[in-house]
Formats: sequence, C-alpha cells, structure tokens
Amino acid sequence: MTRALSAGTEAPHAGPARRAGRGTRCQTAAHGPLPRGGFQVRGGEVSTPDPDDAALRRFLADPAHLTLDLRTATSRSAKALGLRHAVVYLVDLQQRHLVPQTAVAPTVPVDGSLAGWAYRTQSLRVEESGAGGGITAWFPLLDGVERLGVLAVHETALTASSLTRGRALASLLAMVITSKRAYEDSFVRRTRTERMQLPAEMLRALLPPRTIGNGQVVSTAVLEPAYEIGGDAFDHALTETTLHVAVLDAMGHDLASGLTSTVALAACRNARRTGADLPDLVRTVDEALSRWLPDQFCTSVIAQLDLVTGVLRWANCGHPAPILIRDQRLIIDAMERDADPPMGMPSLLTSRSRRTYEISLEPGDRVLMYTDGVVEARTRQAKLLGLERFADYVIRATAGGELAPESLRRLIHSILATQEGRLRDDATLLMFEWQPPDG
Repeated sequence: MTRALSAGTEAPHAGPARRAGRGTRCQTAAHGPLPRGGFQVRGGEVSTPDPDDAALRRFLADPAHLTLDLRTATSRSAKALGLRHAVVYLVDLQQRHLVPQTAVAPTVPVDGSLAGWAYRTQSLRVEESGAGGGITAWFPLLDGVERLGVLAVHETALTASSLTRGRALASLLAMVITSKRAYEDSFVRRTRTERMQLPAEMLRALLPPRTIGNGQVVSTAVLEPAYEIGGDAFDHALTETTLHVAVLDAMGHDLASGLTSTVALAACRNARRTGADLPDLVRTVDEALSRWLPDQFCTSVIAQLDLVTGVLRWANCGHPAPILIRDQRLIIDAMERDADPPMGMPSLLTSRSRRTYEISLEPGDRVLMYTDGVVEARTRQAKLLGLERFADYVIRATAGGELAPESLRRLIHSILATQEGRLRDDATLLMFEWQPPDG
C-alpha cells in the first residue's frame, strides 16, 4: 500500500553519508534550525510499487531527446516518470541565489530557504506548497560531487515511489545540464548577476568545476572576485590513483596576469596528461612562461596526492605554504618548507633545481591551499584575517559536520562581507580531504 506524506511527516530517503559525494545526509547542528514550514528527510526506504516505466524507456530510446532544450527535456522526462511538475534551479556564480531555468518563478536565496537548505547540505527537503496546495520536494542536482543547483518536484502528495522517481529525474537532469552547459550560453547568462570583465572571462573558461571527487577524496575551491579576476587560478583533476591540485597567483591584476595564469594552467595540464612527474611538470610551466611571457611570473603550489597511500608530494614556487588540519586541529608548520622562486623567468636565473617535498596524510586530513588575498583580507575591526583566524573557521565548520564545499562557500562570503563586497586582492581557496574507504 502506498502511503501519502503530509506536512510534518518525515519522508523516506537514501541513508546518510559522511561527506560530499557519498549520497545525501541531514544536518542541523552545523546550520541551525530548518527554515519555517519545512521538515527534514530521514529514515529507510519504503517498498512501494513503481509505475510502468515504459514511457521513460521510450523517451530515453528516442534520439530526439538528445537535442531537446532543458525546459522541454525537463517537462517530458517528468511526465515519463509520472511526476506532476518539475522546475530546475541552478546556482549563480557566487553561490548566493538559485535561479529558475525551466519555468517563470522567483529566484530563491541559497541562505534562508528550503531550496537553499537542500543545496547546502546535498539532501532532500520537503515542504507544503503555497496557495495552490500540495507538496514540493527539493532534490539536490549533483554532477558527481559538484553542486549544480536543485530540482523542485511539485506533487499533490508524496509517496516513497514518487520520491524515488524524483531522485531519478534529478540524476538524469544533472547529466543533461552538465553536457549542455559547456556550449549553451543560456546557462551562463542566467547564472551571472553582473557583466564579467575580459580577464575573468578568459580565465573562467579554463577553470575546472568547483568540486571534484570520488570514493577516496573530495577537492573543492572558490575564487573571488568572481567577475573581475586578475591573476588567481586553481586546478584539480583525478586519475585512478592520484589527485592533482594547484593554486596560482600571477603578478598583477590585468589581462597580462590573466594570460599568465592561463598559460601556466595549460602547461601544467599538458605535462600532467603526458604522465610527467612533479619536478618535470613544474619545469614545463617554467619553460612555457619563460618562452611566451618572459616579463611575467606567478607563484604557485602544485601537489599530487596518492589516493592509496595518502602520500602527498608538493612543490612551492614562492607561494604561501599549505596548511594541514588533522583531528579538528591545525598542525602548526606541518607543510612549512623553504619556497623556490616563482614560476617563469625567475626560476631560470638560478642554478638550483626545483625542490619537492613529501608528507604522509592520515584518513580524514584536510589540506588547505590559498592565495595571500585570503589571509590579507581584513575583519570588521580592520584587523588582518590572518592564518590562524582562517584555519579556525574551517576547523569549526569541520567540527560541525559541514560539507567541505559549503565550508568554503560560507568562508568566502564572510570574507566578502567584511570587505563590503570588494576585496583588495584576489582570494582563492582550495581544500581537499583524503578519506580512504577503510579510513
């Protein structure tokens, strides 16, 4: 027998997970009480018969669905799954708003709404609909561990079966969005709140997703200012055995600095994809910058994490040292090492070879890499944020069980709030957490 859910009733969903990329989870301690009118989703799955899926099979088997616009694809796939109505919301560039893509509807704030709660915690949330009655279920839209936005499914009543079909629709649409947003400008235009400057446009085109991960590691990053980037950049990528990460800070805040970061990122990827070891990879970047932009240079930390052993190797080219958080404590000077010259021409003016360093991580360790714009930001009392304040924020978020992408989102927003939305320098944060399956 199928049981309808009414307001105030807990709805079934998948089991909890520890962090981003491993299913959904519910949190209250790290985020405060639920917004009014909503309720959390927890408990085991109720066995209910699914409707005939012949309509969905026909929809997926028809090659015509591959070229449908998102609005039509959402409508037809929802109908094929037997769902009443669904609306896709994508998060804006600065992760402040959820913007409707497939219907005329108001923008929803990420902070202070049930939709935002689903986005922030990557878990299902359910609430009563407005004057029209019925129930709205908010499903996170995820590309692996990358948060794209949320899917609103409106039903007269929710059952375990309709929740399962809603999750299936969210998974399907996340893949559609990921495949289309690389070449459809409509996604980009709807998720920007202001005009982007040319250096930022150039660099944004090359940046990877904010968050990547698998069953062993999650890496997440944020970069501000979003629309006027100068020389900051980040990169992260996975192979079967290794996480590759890099944070760069090019000299200046103009088109030349954007070009410097772009060339450095491209050279880094080119060497990485040919199997270059870390010293060779850094040398490739040095040579590329020296050849094409001899008057420019950038600082950087480039690192490689062995996903099986937890051994982290890195090279520091004139950049702030990464910091290590273990068991909710900052491990002082764990990764403080002598830095080499910045990448580019300065490296060729010394006869000393690039140095690489090594440290063994423990399961659950978080490593933070950043540019100096982070710790040089000032608090409301006009004090420098500083390394200890910065690390303390992340530690407190970790202790509260907050997802790594959410920790960085909230941190960069708090930094912007103290600067009245205008940073003195670019600020980039990248954090990765190693958590092997047996850890």
